[in-house]
Amino acid sequence: MTLMADFKPTHFDWSVTDRIATIRLTRPERKNPLTFESYAELRDTFRALPYCTDVDVVVFASNGGNFCSGGDVHEIIGPLVAMEMPELLQFTRMTGDLVKAMLNCHKPIIAAVDGVCAGAGAIVAMASDLRLGTPEAKTAFLFTRVGLAGCDMGACAILPRIIGQGRAAELLYTGRAMSAEEGLNWGFWNALHAADELEAAALKLAQRIASGPNFAHMMTKTQLNAEWSMGLEQAIEAEAQAQAICMQTQDFSRAYHAFVAKEKPVFEGN
Repeated sequence: MTLMADFKPTHFDWSVTDRIATIRLTRPERKNPLTFESYAELRDTFRALPYCTDVDVVVFASNGGNFCSGGDVHEIIGPLVAMEMPELLQFTRMTGDLVKAMLNCHKPIIAAVDGVCAGAGAIVAMASDLRLGTPEAKTAFLFTRVGLAGCDMGACAILPRIIGQGRAAELLYTGRAMSAEEGLNWGFWNALHAADELEAAALKLAQRIASGPNFAHMMTKTQLNAEWSMGLEQAIEAEAQAQAICMQTQDFSRAYHAFVAKEKPVFEGN
């Protein structure tokens, strides 16, 4: 088991308050681009979270009015042009591993997105469990605009499940920005908030989730992801097994006894 409240990453900000971790990329003057190093450190951080006992929810926040502008043009795009295929495949597998780590981290992730949310930044928002935006949020899966395919970091698998096949196809073929209003209407955003209220809204949602049965939340996240590749009968059986496990937890017992006593249950995540 791991404690991460005192974790000090090199390439992004990390803080933990009341069992809620907040991540913030740290180059607002460049609209918070990703580098080889920040990709890898984020991947490793999310890989550590399943073993972490002092974080229940993660908020991936904006910084300086923007979320993330994607891969740094000078520190990533330039070097990639000079690489051979084996090195390129190492890089694309690493970026995909960040998404895998987010999906498998066992903690609900809330993206709080203001301003630019482009390229890999759009992928990070997409791979989060819940997404809050601002009216100024502009989300672009802009890979085709730099001569690449739209099938990057799981976009062709995940984005259609959120907004639908046709809408996802348009964004991935054209690379255009999705407006905040479109994203809300299409189900990409769970809600929109004014920029000065965004982070407070994300933390309020995180607190609501963190106050719930967190072992059960882990099961919910696991099944939300695992059932994409299951048939209906497989999914129903998997949920039966997951729920039977949750019924062995003390939180299930606490909820019952609180109901009988006409009290609000206090969950402890076990």
